[in-house]
Amino acid sequence: MDPSATSPGAPHAAPNSASKPTHPRRPALSTLGLSLGKRTRLKRLLYGHGPGGGTLLVLPIDQGLEHGPVDFFANPESQDPGYQFRLAKEGRFSAIALHIGLAEKYFHEYAGDVPLILKLNGKTSIPPDTQAFSPLTGSVEDAVRLGADAVGYTIYVGSPAQDRDFEQFRTVRTDAERLGMPVIVWAYPRGESVAKRGGKESLYAIDYAARVALELGADIVKLNYPVASEKDKESPAPYNTLALSPDAAFHKVVRSAGRALVLVSGGEKVGDRELLQKVRSSMDAGATGIIFGRNLWQRPYTEALSLTKELHAIFREYAEPVA
Repeated sequence: MDPSATSPGAPHAAPNSASKPTHPRRPALSTLGLSLGKRTRLKRLLYGHGPGGGTLLVLPIDQGLEHGPVDFFANPESQDPGYQFRLAKEGRFSAIALHIGLAEKYFHEYAGDVPLILKLNGKTSIPPDTQAFSPLTGSVEDAVRLGADAVGYTIYVGSPAQDRDFEQFRTVRTDAERLGMPVIVWAYPRGESVAKRGGKESLYAIDYAARVALELGADIVKLNYPVASEKDKESPAPYNTLALSPDAAFHKVVRSAGRALVLVSGGEKVGDRELLQKVRSSMDAGATGIIFGRNLWQRPYTEALSLTKELHAIFREYAEPVA
C-alpha cells in the first residue's frame, strides 16, 4: 500500500460512478446548521486528518478511567499512553479521544499532528450501572485551551439518573455552542428499566439512544451495534416483533440519528475479519466512521498499524467531496 495515499494532506476523491457503493448518503456539513467554529473544526476532522473524504477514524483511550487498568493486561505496552499517541500519529487517525489528565500530560508532544477530542465526563466501573451517571471531569473551556477539535460526553439513556445527566449535558452543549466546539455524545442505554425492555444491546435501546442524542443536540453520536437475542421479545412493540438483519437494524439506528453523524463503537476485541466486516457494514448503513480502541491498541504495535492501513483502504471507498 502506498503510504502517501492515506496522508492527512492527500486528496480524497470519491470513487467513480461505476465502482461507488450504493450506501445511504451521510449528512453533509452544509445541512447540519453548524456555527462557523463547529464547521471549521469538524471539517478538519472529516477532511483534513485521518482517512478524509468525510469519514472519521477515532482512537479512544478513555478506558483507563471507565474500566480500570484491566484493559491493558492484553498488551502491557498499551498502559503507556504514548503507545496510543504514536499509533494515532503513525496510523493517521482523525483524532484521539481521552480525558483531561492524559491530554495535559501527553498531548503536547503531538499537538498539531493528532487532533484531540477531550472527554468531559466519566465514571469508574466500580459502582453498578443501575444508577449510571458520569460527572463532569473537564470543561469546554479546557478543550479550547488544549486545542481540541471536539468534546465528548457520555449520556446514559434510561438510567434513573438521566434527569441530572440531561441537565449537566445542557450546560456542556450551551458552552460548546458559545465556543464553536463540536459535541460527540457517547449514547449508552443503561439501567434496570433498559434491562427489562430487551437489554442495553437491543435494537430498541440503541435506536432510542440514537434519537435521544439527536434530540439533545449532539453533532456526532457514538453508538454500539445492536445485537439480536431472545431478550428482544421483552422490548416494547413493535420492536418485539421486528425481524431485521443486523445490517438493516443498524441502518434503522443511523436513520434515527438523523443529522447527527454516527460513529460506531468497537467494544471488546474481536478478530480481524469480524472487525473489518463490522466497519464495512457500518459504512454501508450510512455511518460516518468508527471509534475503535481495544480492537486496535490491545494488539502488538505492528499488527495494530497494519490493521489501521486496512481500515484506511476501506474508508477510501466511501470518500465523498465536501458538501
